[in-house]
Amino acid sequence: GGQTNRVGSGGNSFPGNGAHHAKKNELKPWLKEEWCIPPQANAAFVCAMEDVLEIYHQPYDPQRPMVCFDEGSRQQTKETRRPLPTRPGDVAKYDYEYERNGTSNVFMFFAPLEKWRHVKVTARRTMLDFAECMRDLVDIHFPEAEKIVLVMDNLNTHKFASLYEAFPPAEARRIIEKLEIHYTPKHGSWLNMAEIELSVLQRQCLKARIPDRATMIEKVAAWEQARNSSSATVHWRFTTADARIRLHKLYPSIDVC
Repeated sequence: GGQTNRVGSGGNSFPGNGAHHAKKNELKPWLKEEWCIPPQANAAFVCAMEDVLEIYHQPYDPQRPMVCFDEGSRQQTKETRRPLPTRPGDVAKYDYEYERNGTSNVFMFFAPLEKWRHVKVTARRTMLDFAECMRDLVDIHFPEAEKIVLVMDNLNTHKFASLYEAFPPAEARRIIEKLEIHYTPKHGSWLNMAEIELSVLQRQCLKARIPDRATMIEKVAAWEQARNSSSATVHWRFTTADARIRLHKLYPSIDVC
């Protein structure tokens, strides 16, 4: 097996009590983290969440591959000064100044049960780019599938209408007939496993300065090949039963007479 990411309710995820945790639990208002926090008692959120969680725990079916899809923008930066040469035992040294050189969009396809991912780097993230990704998914990546079960967020371009913007009606309908879409809830992007893979891509490949799109495409392709070869995947363990306990405040309160 290869490198593994685990997501779920198992393990010791909460710190214990005791004096050695006192400093850890002190309030530090100058430190901030960005989170997507849904409103409480939100029926739309829990409906979409449970739908995705049920999809994640369906048995493997090669005729119905489950693919998570996400995207993100990445900045390209050029060095303004040549980095210092490294010596054994030293870390690489870069000047803090850099020159911005535009951005690229990164589309992530991730099939956790197949232990497979593909990254497509483009100049933009329009409806046409999304439509091309869907055609690639159907015709190149999973041409033998009866139906592709697709999990993604509800971005404005992530609609079947995008295919009608890009292709003739018959072609758009052909692609749509092969797709079964399940949207993550608003403020629930953490439910998309492709977002986890994008985070891994950022840490392992895109953290260094990349000067242009051609270099980004080359580096991303090498990362993709290495990660697929190692059979790296995500083992999702968080279930609907877990959600009903741990996220019970998100569920509407119903009075039963």
